[in-house]
Amino acid sequence: MSLISLLSRTKLYWGLIAIFLIGVFGSPISSKGNNIFLSYGNLLDVLRQVSTTGLIATGMTAVILTGGIDLSVGSLMAICSVVCAMLLTVPGVTPSAALGVPTTALVALCLGALATRFILLNIEKSRAGAQAGREVRLDKARGLVIPGVVGVVLCCLSLWYLLPQVETKFGVLGVLLVAPCVGLLFGTINGFIIVAGRLQPFIVTLAMMVTALGIARLTAGQNNAVLPVYTGSNATADFEILRSLVFGVVPMPGLFFLGAVVIYGAVLRFTPFGRYVYAIGGNEEAARLSGIAAGRVKIATYAVSGLLAGIAAVLYVAQYRQGKPDAGAGLELDAIAAVVIGGTSLMGGRGSLIGTFCGVLIFGLLSNILQLHNINSNLQLVLKGAIIIGTVLVQERNAGDFLSYLRLPGGRTAQKETAAAKRPSQETSSL
Repeated sequence: MSLISLLSRTKLYWGLIAIFLIGVFGSPISSKGNNIFLSYGNLLDVLRQVSTTGLIATGMTAVILTGGIDLSVGSLMAICSVVCAMLLTVPGVTPSAALGVPTTALVALCLGALATRFILLNIEKSRAGAQAGREVRLDKARGLVIPGVVGVVLCCLSLWYLLPQVETKFGVLGVLLVAPCVGLLFGTINGFIIVAGRLQPFIVTLAMMVTALGIARLTAGQNNAVLPVYTGSNATADFEILRSLVFGVVPMPGLFFLGAVVIYGAVLRFTPFGRYVYAIGGNEEAARLSGIAAGRVKIATYAVSGLLAGIAAVLYVAQYRQGKPDAGAGLELDAIAAVVIGGTSLMGGRGSLIGTFCGVLIFGLLSNILQLHNINSNLQLVLKGAIIIGTVLVQERNAGDFLSYLRLPGGRTAQKETAAAKRPSQETSSL
């Protein structure tokens, strides 16, 4: 492998290193002579701040890999933050409880049944052998009865755990169970409409973005623009653990983000589901003809995107001590930008979660550097937009075409014209 080829394949990491070095050498110095950017507290703040966007971007990566897009994740995070804050602070049958508890029971029922059937089907396939794997069918007991019983049991267990908390207030585990389930339900609805209705993901998720925002406002109530959460006062003191440092080293939101990247990254890299995601993004029709259940895979990616938006909402409430209907405004754009900066193609079929991880860090470090230098917030937006465009041009290898269009040196057209001008002179000299 040549040096140029190696640099081209690792350009994302070099970009992250370059941003980090700019932060190091351009950092302000504290009164004690310490580098503020390199301080442990500042780097922890960067990880804490990017965790919410990072969780959203993690789910968005798989969606974009299939050739789709999810514009609703910001609104889904908003509605989940309202549900989380209200469950923590308001006892009794509230709109959040009426939405969250039945949703959790439904999700437990469906996931329990689907997971059990999946396990039994794969056990039967392994017994039948690789050649007969696709023709395997389960009998009525294993295909319907047993999965249904398992689903009902999980549904009853979830209700047994959650219903007593409705009359008091929910704890940490309760909101960590309910809010992600709400996000998962809305994400599944997105995927189902896209697949069953054969509609463009842009249109469906745009409609869901508006719908979820309206539901969030209705759930919060007209007089509740913000739902404050004070741990130890109007909410359980245990909720503070979600904004603490684990072993005094890693912030809890950062641990959720890193865990999501590792787990989902392993799924995309080492499982058939991950191979199906890339195959659908590369050529969906070919994937269907090869026997891949493209519709189910796409629904699953949108469901996971909603699930991670729900987890991000709980962490948002823990960090900012509030839930509000506009909590995720614009967050979907930040997540898409991080995914694209990380090298994932918007056309689908190309990208990785490690790239998204680097893209999220680049975005976070850039924001931190601009804040340390007290750059005007409006100018920060302009600089971020320019950097996103430049990064995407490099990632998509279209920088040469862009320079050619502007007739600037270094463009492909300029290089061709120079080569064409040299060719006659070379021919004349040879004669």
